[in-house]
Amino acid sequence: MNSQVELQTEQVRPANSGSGEVVLACRELCKSYRQGNNELQVLRGVELQVAKGEKLAIVGASGSGKSTLLNLLGGLDTPTTGEVWVAGQNLASLNANERGWLRNSSLGFVYQFHHLLGEFSALENVAMPLLIGKQSVADARAEATAMLQAVGLGERLSHKPSQLSGGERQRVAIARALVTRPACVLMDEPTGNLDRATAKEIHKLMDRLNRELEISFVIVTHDPDLAAALDRTLHLIDGRLESNWHQGDHV
Repeated sequence: MNSQVELQTEQVRPANSGSGEVVLACRELCKSYRQGNNELQVLRGVELQVAKGEKLAIVGASGSGKSTLLNLLGGLDTPTTGEVWVAGQNLASLNANERGWLRNSSLGFVYQFHHLLGEFSALENVAMPLLIGKQSVADARAEATAMLQAVGLGERLSHKPSQLSGGERQRVAIARALVTRPACVLMDEPTGNLDRATAKEIHKLMDRLNRELEISFVIVTHDPDLAAALDRTLHLIDGRLESNWHQGDHV
């Protein structure tokens, strides 16, 4: 199916397909740092499985290790002990180039600050992961255009970040994270730098794209409204992910 048609479909599928497919997991994940003669243990045996199409919130106090956990899940940092599996592959079994390719093809990243490249247009920013993946320029531009249209920025293709509002820049960042059709998108406070009205629009956008594309989301957030809208919430306490509840159980 043509990707442009797929993105514009009005069919909405359940966010969790029930297939049982696990797209991201970690086992006995530990991370510690040396501080002089002392060892600071941030994560203590974290266990996690993320199903295809699932939307998961991770909440916790500032400094509890939420961003550290996201970096480990995304292969941006290495654990002290334990394993991370992405799309069925153990990151520890891959060399640096292989991890890079897996991140580019199977994971997307969105941060509180958009981290767009200021000298490039919205279209060029979104096309970049596809070009890194060796896709042709024509195909990359077509895919990026379709994704920007899907997030409501079809009229902003040539605009640079400085010409966009905060909400528009975050939409570009989300489009960039989704353009490779990753198995999972990792988000670190994606609406933390936005006003409440704009944040609500971003919430709606993420929910719609999750349903249309069946991409999983793991979102670190302090926003109770965003956490409540997701499938489940895990609490990071004393370096461990505590038991969660399923938001849909009482709906």
